[in-house]
This record gives sequence, structure tokens and C-alpha cells, in this order.
Amino acid sequence: MSLKFGSQPVLVVSSAEFAKEISKTHDITFANRSVLISLKKIMYDFKGLLGTPYGVQWRKLRSIFVHELLSSARVKSYNAIMEEEMNLLVGKIKQDCLSSRPVNLTDAFTLLSNDLICRAAFRKKYSETRHGKQFLEGMKKAAGLVFNLTLGEFIPCLGWINWLTGFNAAIDMYVEKVDEILEAVIEEHLTNKGADESKDNFVDILLGIHQGNTPGISIDRTTVKAVISDVLGAGTKTSSTSLEWVMTELIRHPTVMKKLQDEIREIMEGKQHITSHDLQKMQYLKAVIKETFRFHPPVAMYPRAAREYVNVMGYDISPKTEVLINVWAIGRDPSLWQEPEIFMPERFLNSSVDFRGFDFQLIPFGAGRRICPGIEFAAMSLEHTLANLMYKFDWALPDGANGEDLDVTEKHGTTISRKNPLVVFPTKSYF
Repeated sequence: MSLKFGSQPVLVVSSAEFAKEISKTHDITFANRSVLISLKKIMYDFKGLLGTPYGVQWRKLRSIFVHELLSSARVKSYNAIMEEEMNLLVGKIKQDCLSSRPVNLTDAFTLLSNDLICRAAFRKKYSETRHGKQFLEGMKKAAGLVFNLTLGEFIPCLGWINWLTGFNAAIDMYVEKVDEILEAVIEEHLTNKGADESKDNFVDILLGIHQGNTPGISIDRTTVKAVISDVLGAGTKTSSTSLEWVMTELIRHPTVMKKLQDEIREIMEGKQHITSHDLQKMQYLKAVIKETFRFHPPVAMYPRAAREYVNVMGYDISPKTEVLINVWAIGRDPSLWQEPEIFMPERFLNSSVDFRGFDFQLIPFGAGRRICPGIEFAAMSLEHTLANLMYKFDWALPDGANGEDLDVTEKHGTTISRKNPLVVFPTKSYF
């Protein structure tokens, strides 16, 4: 579907076949991101991995991300962190269960996702600090600002309206606050440098590159802040949103929940701690997660931008055309999925379709060069969290409500999350 947002040509891609052309066949041609003015301000002039135009600098930044934070070996090394955070989460929920208190899973998942990312990348939590709380609060505001499409964004001569409405002031206020937070994080690491020679965390690695300790690559201080912002912002919201939706759908479909609990409890045989080895045996768990990604992709549309003229499947696409790959629509395409509006994990039990960017009917993390580098970390955290919550607790809605009564209204922003928090009761604890 070809559109015009003001003076900006936009192409909306809603088929798996065309998505494959964009993300694989012509991947290099569409290897840039969109350039929304508000997004450019929030993302440090596109100096981080998520916004940097395709080229030498982008390849260097991605290499840093993958090798120093998100490689398979690195992700496996986070197992101890994962188990510790799961124990903390389970312990808190158990106390709520014993006291018959409801649990706000929306808040719990946000904190969990942020803590996991912070411990993996920075070797410490920030959610309990003043700066960490401010960052999480600011992130919520930014999600709405970025997708609050304004006239000034697409009709430059009307840009003054953004000043009049206060939109630009809100963006500037957010950027100033986040910059203050990230500066504090950097100063903390610079001050503590040398205090612990065994430290090996992402911020120190970035600062080392900034200070010229790595031959062949250099980044300025702004790029360091942009990359840290990418790690904290992108990882926290997408992971917590996916956890929100999978628990929502399980509560709405008690038969699916029971089947998942039976699988997990049979495999565990009464053992207390779920390991990565145990997770590999849980095929229905993996099917539930895939179905959640199909039904509720954390990001509804992945933006690309054409770097040059290209003809795709007979259509002429001009340079700088914005391309929105409509992952949500592809996941509900009746030509690809049987009964697409029904949450049915069984469709994946005897299917080789996966979400790692090779099967274009299921691309919740994108595909091609711009695929999310945190895909393995996200999958691991989802599996660990869901398995623990299903294994160790039974769940119900407040006031005896039925699953079909659960509100599933969406809140649109950088991710498609629930409009209202997911509040539930853990009705029975098994440990």
C-alpha cells in the first residue's frame, strides 16, 4: 500500500512475500531506518545501533553489541543471573499468594526485564536507584511521544505547530532528563574504574573503545550514551510487553494454561529450579511463546527506508521512501494461518516455523541485517519467566472474573502493550 504522509512517501508492506523481498532479496537497499524528527532527537541523532544508517559505523556498532553482550556464549553466561532474578520474582509472588494479595504483573515484568538487562550489560540493577526509576518513567512518556505523529513531522512548513502545541518542548524535556541519567551512569563507571580489575561490563567496554583502547574503531561520548539508551529502552519494553500478552492469553484460555502447566510439571518431576536443559524439553512452552509472537508482536511495524531506487515485484520505489513492514497484519493473514484470530499454540507443535528471521510469516523481531540483535536474550528470558510462573503458581482474575472478561484493549506506542495493567491473583503456590 503506497501512501503519502504529507510530503513523505510511505510504503506499507503487509504480506510475507513482500516482506521477504524487502528484508532478504533487497535487504541492503532497505537497510536504513526511518528518520522521524522526534525519534532522531530521542535517539541521540541516530548515533546508536538502532538508528545509525547502514554502513561501516553501523557494522562496527553491531559487532560490539553481538560480541560483547548478545552472542550465544554471552547469553548462556547469563543463566546464573536469570535464575537469581527468577528466585526473587517467585519469592515476591509467593508472599503475595500467602497474603491473598493481587499482583500487578505489568509492573513486575517491567522491573524484571530492566533488572535482567541491567545486570547482563552493566553488572548492577538501576531500577531501585533514583536514576533508574526516572529512566523507566521517562521511557513510558517517550513511547507515546515517538508515535504521536504531528503535522510538522511530514509537512515541514507547518513545523511551527509543534512548538505551539508543546510537542517539541515535551521531546526536549525528555531528552534532557535522559541525558542527565546516562551522564550519571557514565560518570559512575569512570569514577569506579580500576576499583575492580575483574569487571567486564558493557559500559566499561564502550568507554574503553571511546578512550581509544580498541584499535580500528572509535566512538564519541554521545555514541556511548546512545548505545546505552538502545540497550535499556529497546530491551526492557519489548520483553515486558511479550510477557504481559502471554500471561493475558493464558488467563483468557485456561485450557491452554492447564496443558502448559501439565507439560512443565511432568518434565520437572518436583524439582525446584528450572534449568536451560529442562526448558529444551518443553515443546508446548515454545509453541505458546511463538503463538504469542504471532498474535501479539511486541512491535507492530518495523520501519525501513530505501537507500536508492529499486523495483520490487514490479513496483517502483524511490529513494528515501519510508517502508513499514506490518508484522501484525502478516501474523493474522488468513492465507498463511488457519483461523488466525484464534489463539492456538498447537499450530506450532508440528511446524518448523520459527521467529528468528528466516520464516517471513513470523518475524516479531524483524529480519535481515536490521533484525533485533537481542532475539536470543529475549527468548531465554521469556522461557525462564513463563516456565517458573506456570510451574510454581495457579492464577485467577480478581473478583472471580472469567478469562473472557479480561480487558485486552491495546495501548499504542513504540510497542503495542496493554492499555490497562494486568492485575491477577496467584491462587496457589507449589513451593
